[in-house]
Amino acid sequence: MSKGARTREQVVERSAALFNQLGYQGASLSDIMGATGLKKGGIYRHFSNKQQLELEAFDYSVQKMRERFTQALVGKQGARERIEAVVGVYATLPLSPPVPGGCPVLNAAVEADDTYPALRERARLVMNQLKRFLKDVLRDGVKAGEFRAGLDLERTASGMMALLEGSVMLSKLYGSQLPMRHCTAHFQGWLDSLA
Repeated sequence: MSKGARTREQVVERSAALFNQLGYQGASLSDIMGATGLKKGGIYRHFSNKQQLELEAFDYSVQKMRERFTQALVGKQGARERIEAVVGVYATLPLSPPVPGGCPVLNAAVEADDTYPALRERARLVMNQLKRFLKDVLRDGVKAGEFRAGLDLERTASGMMALLEGSVMLSKLYGSQLPMRHCTAHFQGWLDSLA
């Protein structure tokens, strides 16, 4: 890897943590310069504008999340086991996020809302991928007889996502792992009820 490529990678990595903690709009160019040790020209040598850096930093954060899910799913066979692996990854987020500042998708989705369409679309795409994954796992579980026939896949996957993301948000808001503990306990009963 060339020196320029390494520098670019470091700028993305350090900016990802900065944006996830201060917000994409809240982190100024001065903040980015301070975190990276580069001057304005050094940053713009690698990125055409701040928005390009923000979107690449978001993608970097999402990739760190994907790595956790991939690792957690290794060797998991059944549908329930795979869903429990996803829940296990979420359970670690309040205390050990992949990028400092909490769940990067949740943070981006809340901040982007109606003010940053490009970031909102990126966050929506990631959540759509999660929903598709959960629906596929649930469908596999129905076919294998782990979950009951006729299960509403869309509704169940949406509910799971809301519970997981909401628990991360509440744990962060209250500075307590308790909401996440409640979520994981609820999930066990919920999965039992799907059988």
